Amino acid sequence: MNDRSKKRGFASRPTDAESWIKTPDAPSPRATEIAGFTARLTIDITPALRGRIKIVAFQRGATVADMLRDLLAREFPADPGESS
Repeated sequence: MNDRSKKRGFASRPTDAESWIKTPDAPSPRATEIAGFTARLTIDITPALRGRIKIVAFQRGATVADMLRDLLAREFPADPGESS
């Protein structure tokens, strides 16, 4: 009588990384928060590299966009005199 369906929740991620990397990227919750202050960057990467990036993001519990923003911020810090 209390059998609940095994349907995934609205915002839950799949349990295995393989099915997750084959799904399209979902927008980050931060995207709407900082949308007025961002610029889109498009790069071409191989499907294999995209899969590896998505697996690492999944393992870290982060979105690909947030993880790559952090990586780029570390690699290219702002100049001390530059306003951000």
